[in-house]
Amino acid sequence: MKRAPVIARRELASYFHSPVAYVAMALFLFAAGAAFVMYDFQPGHPDEMRHTFESFVWLLVFVSPVLTMSLLAQEWSSGTMETLMTTPINELDVVIGKFLGSMAFFVVLVLPTILYVALLSVYGHVDIGPVIAGYLGIFLTAALFISVGLFCSSMTKSQLVAAFATGAVLFASTIIPYLVSYYATIGDVWRSVVNGCIYARYSGFAQGIIDTGNVVFFIAATAVFLFLSVKKLESRRWQ
Repeated sequence: MKRAPVIARRELASYFHSPVAYVAMALFLFAAGAAFVMYDFQPGHPDEMRHTFESFVWLLVFVSPVLTMSLLAQEWSSGTMETLMTTPINELDVVIGKFLGSMAFFVVLVLPTILYVALLSVYGHVDIGPVIAGYLGIFLTAALFISVGLFCSSMTKSQLVAAFATGAVLFASTIIPYLVSYYATIGDVWRSVVNGCIYARYSGFAQGIIDTGNVVFFIAATAVFLFLSVKKLESRRWQ
């Protein structure tokens, strides 16, 4: 994977030349800031960011498809993937490079939210442990969402199809189980399914709890989708 960092740098740079990425960043920060002001930055409330961290997951369901739709789909549609594959770069380099580049942009996306921690520190006392847990959780969740988007982008030449497929997968695995658990009366079997969904596993991080089982879940699930992306590229090389 010696060439993956080169691809990652190129991918990160491409985000800053895309107006779509700037729009996604602006919408994310605006919505996250609104959630922070309405739920966590209020007199008499605990000095924590639990509700803000919880809002991050919902926002990522909608932002991730936009950020990942062009990762591989654009390469296929423009024909640059064929050229890329003729160079001494293997499929693993491409997938890891694209993944790291997208994750680097996510760090840039979330970095301004540290201002929320600073504001809480100025007007109160912030326990840094739960904050670190919250950021770890959203980082792991973003890694999983980006790997899903990368896989969907490897399946098609259409960026819109990739975005729609990614959004559908994330909506079905994150929002629908939450709505079912919140509004419906369900049996023990379905409750165990809901408790294993992405939001349920992330909510512990938002509350300041780092569960090693949930950490392993996010890492393993991310690795599975990255592996599937590599295998898809390998299969398309011979088509």
